[in-house]
Amino acid sequence: MTVERAIQRHLTFLYGEDISRSLFHELQSHLERFKVRNPTLGHTQILPGGHLTEKDAILITYGDQIQQPGIPHLQTLGDFLGKYLLDTVSGVHILPFFPYSSDDGFSVIDYRNVDGHLGSWDNIARIGRNFRLMVDGVINHISRQSTWFQAFLRGEPPYTDYFTEVDPEADLSAVVRPRAGSPITSFETAAGVKHVWTTFSGDQIDLNYANPHLLLEMIDILLFYVERGAEIIRLDAIAYLWKKVGTPCIHLPQTHRVVKLLRCVLESVAPGVLLITETNVPHTENISYWGENVTGKDEYDEAHMVYQFALAPLVLHAFQTGNARVLTKWVATLSTPSPSTTFFNFIASHDGIGVTPAGGLLSEEEIASLVMRTLAHGGKVSYKRNPDGSKSAYELNITLFDALNNPSEPQVDVDIRRFMTAQVILLSLAGIPGIYVHSLVGSHNFHEGVDETGRARSINREKFHRATLEKELSNPDSHKHKVFSSYLHLLRERRKHPAFHPNGDQRVLTLHDSVFALVRIAPGREETVLCLANVSAKTLDIRLTPGEWELPSEKVWTDLIGGTRHMTQDKLLSLAVAPYQALWLHAGNGVRNYS
Repeated sequence: MTVERAIQRHLTFLYGEDISRSLFHELQSHLERFKVRNPTLGHTQILPGGHLTEKDAILITYGDQIQQPGIPHLQTLGDFLGKYLLDTVSGVHILPFFPYSSDDGFSVIDYRNVDGHLGSWDNIARIGRNFRLMVDGVINHISRQSTWFQAFLRGEPPYTDYFTEVDPEADLSAVVRPRAGSPITSFETAAGVKHVWTTFSGDQIDLNYANPHLLLEMIDILLFYVERGAEIIRLDAIAYLWKKVGTPCIHLPQTHRVVKLLRCVLESVAPGVLLITETNVPHTENISYWGENVTGKDEYDEAHMVYQFALAPLVLHAFQTGNARVLTKWVATLSTPSPSTTFFNFIASHDGIGVTPAGGLLSEEEIASLVMRTLAHGGKVSYKRNPDGSKSAYELNITLFDALNNPSEPQVDVDIRRFMTAQVILLSLAGIPGIYVHSLVGSHNFHEGVDETGRARSINREKFHRATLEKELSNPDSHKHKVFSSYLHLLRERRKHPAFHPNGDQRVLTLHDSVFALVRIAPGREETVLCLANVSAKTLDIRLTPGEWELPSEKVWTDLIGGTRHMTQDKLLSLAVAPYQALWLHAGNGVRNYS
């Protein structure tokens, strides 16, 4: 089936035969104009095996994360990235950098402009010359201050149909909302009081995709980002896109069709651009956004990458209990359906650590224990509304460093080792690692931010002053230097080895309850790395016969992290794994050049 035919089918599913016929021709006109403006984007060469390799890792950061007096924040960010991270990360997810009214950028006022407080599109382009840009498509909702919603309040077409009005007496008990309270907000308009859908807050007004012209407008906006250098489009909160009273209003078939349509649009005009879906939901629902194999050629038709939301709470649970069994059992079930799909692995982000994805993997008691640990370590907990009217924990608001370590009882060396071993787990897994900027330096809870904003998520969103940060990074005795230098070492080592290719094989070993053990094998089987992480405070004696696990029969195994060599004797590899130690054991001397 051609891309054009697939686009027609998706439009027909969404809007019916009559509307889709004219809509298809209108969309085709938009795409042809895009091709004329950007003739090279349609001829992107895809790397053998897919778009991504072991050299890829994505940094997640705000545009104003690193600040310098008198300098646009995005310029300062670009300078810092160029100075410190050119040889360690391949891409940068700059969190929403548009004019906004709340939620630190996720309530967008104007989709096509850069917030003047941050800088300009030129600053974005400069970063994009050195790194792959991930740009947010915040397409579920828009700010109440936007021109679109203000025109709606005045009763001006076409914006009168850009938002979803709801009968206040409608039964919305089935609606899934990642917040407590009602998904409806009342507004005084020129035509009287109207009740409008607002999934996330009264300042974030949901858009009405039952209106086909809105969908065309949003496609134009996403393609505008591609023209501005976006190589990865992140579909924020995409699971809630389509609204239908009487349903949960999450993961509706129409939502999946919109993602399929967007994938087809990109394949038509910019096949090198990747889609990633952000869906903070249980694992099975999450991976549904890869879509379906409709060609029989291992090509799935929705996102190229899906966020691995269950990973963070399971890693926290492993270190809290000193037991990796649940994490090990879960990772053993993971697979991707095709070479064109992969996981976006992360254990920290600008938001909190979601616990909903751990449902069914951790018991209610185990999740409650994570909640209690978060509170004991100075964090906050956010709650969501359930269909029965009750509330349950939705996310843990705390920095990852303080989630893993008790800030009131610091043990400097142990704390950093524990934290870095958690990062090794992240970097070992098949997929692309997403690294939140605060993990690079092991940030502590930012209580002043919570006091200032009144928002729990601010605890993990402290900004850096460049001079102060660089002073700390240059001091070998500082906490930030120790974490940062350790992290850069891991990233540099990882990108040298094709065993960490996202399409490489991944096999879980069960060696000890307190050890997370993973074998990574390069797609061409030219390299094997055995990844071990001790999540406990005990030294563990690990013995394995490589042949029994179908591992190479090399006599020497070299730790890529610490540089130590371990010898097999009588076909047995014996290891004393220290508390919170991680190893990447390379079958051989570990110095081969695979680049």
